Amino acid sequence: MSPVVVLVGPMGVGKSTVGQLLGERLGVGYRDTDDDIVAEQGRAIAEIFVDEGESAFRAIEKAAVRRALAEHDGVLALGGGSVLDEDTRSLLAGQRVLYLSMDVEEAVKRTGLNAARPLLAVNPRKQWRELMEARRHLYESIATAVVATDGRTPEEVTDIALDALELKEA
Repeated sequence: MSPVVVLVGPMGVGKSTVGQLLGERLGVGYRDTDDDIVAEQGRAIAEIFVDEGESAFRAIEKAAVRRALAEHDGVLALGGGSVLDEDTRSLLAGQRVLYLSMDVEEAVKRTGLNAARPLLAVNPRKQWRELMEARRHLYESIATAVVATDGRTPEEVTDIALDALELKEA
């Protein structure tokens, strides 16, 4: 068992919204590893970062991704930083991976780059750019297809994604 498609990309790019639309259009379930982590841990991701630190969160995230890849056969969305882990990238090597991208101005519009995002608490624009400089090549290295979401509706992104991945609607 493996997902029909795995969505990766930065926080706020629309993985959840597009993932749910893809699931509906393909007639399959949708799952988000961030939701899995919150349900399993009984607290918000930001709390895990504050209480235990990023490395502890990344270990929890790595286990959640591994489990979801083994259990889920629909559309799967991963947290923005999940690609930092080399083992996770290896697991994604045989998967159909869609990288949803956006520029910093789009990120500002969508997320407000607010404090609820623990990695963006101080100087959010600068930190978002630095995160993307560190992650963009990782997203690209595992992607089967890349779809820019800037200025597009979730429905438009979904249409483009289906074409780019050569997936047929249910």
